[in-house]
Amino acid sequence: MTFYKIQINKIAIRLSCTLFLLCAVNSVNAQERLRVDYEIMEYMQLKSNDDTASASIGTVGNGTLKHAKLMPYKGKNFIYFDRESYLAGRGFLHGLVRSTVLTTYDSLSRALPHRYFNIMECSNEDGGEMFPHKTHQNGMSIDFMMPLLQNNKPYYGLDTIGAAHYLLNFDDEGKYSRDPSISIDFNLVARKILLISYFARQFGLNVTKVIIKIELKDELFATEYGQLLKASDIYVVQGLSPLINALHDDHFHLDFGFSYTRTPQAENTDATNRVPTE
Repeated sequence: MTFYKIQINKIAIRLSCTLFLLCAVNSVNAQERLRVDYEIMEYMQLKSNDDTASASIGTVGNGTLKHAKLMPYKGKNFIYFDRESYLAGRGFLHGLVRSTVLTTYDSLSRALPHRYFNIMECSNEDGGEMFPHKTHQNGMSIDFMMPLLQNNKPYYGLDTIGAAHYLLNFDDEGKYSRDPSISIDFNLVARKILLISYFARQFGLNVTKVIIKIELKDELFATEYGQLLKASDIYVVQGLSPLINALHDDHFHLDFGFSYTRTPQAENTDATNRVPTE
């Protein structure tokens, strides 16, 4: 909770400064992806020594995490969205979820070699409550930043504002409230969800829930990949409280489960009373 109390005090300043410099942010974002951050490197090295299989206990809304695995801060085509959040220990996942996400990005790097993505918050190292999230408690939840377009080209000008990104507003058609020329790339959102689901099953997992602002679902399902998503067995949330709904326009949230574990049915892990492991 301390992390977000500090961040809330900074957000107004950071957001106003960032928006003032929007014209320059695309180049700043490119520099950020190439910059070597030695504090981050040391942190990753410190947290990469646990080779024991992860264990998610309880549920995404009431659980803990053992032997968590830290997401890399950046890769060939992705970066974690906020340095302070990362160093505060909010980038951990169950090992199989981590493997699913990394495999997905590896596939996307070949299919879309010039497209870049942003991971948002995951879980604490030991799981448990992570303010202000209601879930993210057992390493089986992750937020992904919406990929954006401007004039039908990839747009990264809002990627570098850190925790303030959660406060951005997009209308019901996915257009950015401060600049309608910037909009969500719904086809890519759907494509990414389908790809994550495909690789999740290779690791014995499945995507149990997609959370996105309800009013954006029509735009999502209207796309080529959105139609495939709608026809799939992936559950896209049907209803949300007004607050939670309003907060899921700049990003989408995924929950994972173990329904596709390779172990015999009698040994399938029930997250409510057993400890699933890699």
